[in-house]
Amino acid sequence: MVMESGRSGRGADSAAARTQGDDSTAQEALASAGGGRSPVYGYLRRPSMVDYPGQLAVVLFTAGCNFRCGFCHNPELTGQPRLGMSWPRLEQACDTMAANWVDAAVVTGGEPTMICSLPELLVFLRARGFRVKLDTNGSNPDLLARCLPLLDYVAMDIKTGLSEYAALTGFADTGKLRDSMQLLRYHAPDYELRTTLIEPIHGPAQLQELADMVRGAHRYVLQPFVPGAALPDPEYRAYPRTSPQFLLRAREVFEGSVDELVTRGT
Repeated sequence: MVMESGRSGRGADSAAARTQGDDSTAQEALASAGGGRSPVYGYLRRPSMVDYPGQLAVVLFTAGCNFRCGFCHNPELTGQPRLGMSWPRLEQACDTMAANWVDAAVVTGGEPTMICSLPELLVFLRARGFRVKLDTNGSNPDLLARCLPLLDYVAMDIKTGLSEYAALTGFADTGKLRDSMQLLRYHAPDYELRTTLIEPIHGPAQLQELADMVRGAHRYVLQPFVPGAALPDPEYRAYPRTSPQFLLRAREVFEGSVDELVTRGT
């Protein structure tokens, strides 16, 4: 199945089309490669210059996510994991990208760490010479630990302060998020923590809680919320885009808390 779609999530490329695999729900088939299907549900046909800092990358999507964020820009990739494209088809796509100067791969979703065979995908990509970046919500530190030796870069989304995580995302086991942050801090070759700031959500108390949460991180990224008609919660569709002024004011709260503070989209 081929779906032409605007890309407005993690490192957006709104002009790119996404090519997808089978829509079937088959979580058990993703536990190994025995079924002949990869974890990759789809990919951006055009390589990206924004999803992996400093790299020209192919962006690969997994399907399925254990968060229920009303502001998600990829709602079609939430819910239970689904079968991906065949390994030969994925190999063909990677070969085409490599022939066009692409030297990196971003694995995003959805939430890639919901899929047990994720390490196999990372081995597959590294064997083809790609540097590999993973986007994750940090909810599966056990699988993340297995993946770290196979990764060059990790981006972990920090949605809000831990006190509001369950209300905002539907995910309440914040201890796993802390564990993932510790893994990145001490074992990732390179990483960033990042937060999409939403003005009606991230008030002064939440910003201060976030600052305490990310203190000591190597790199922390603040980026704006962008509303859209496809957001799953109508309330968020009516929220304004985060203003540059708000991002700059928020930045002041985090000054001195992290090694490198980055503001995108101002």
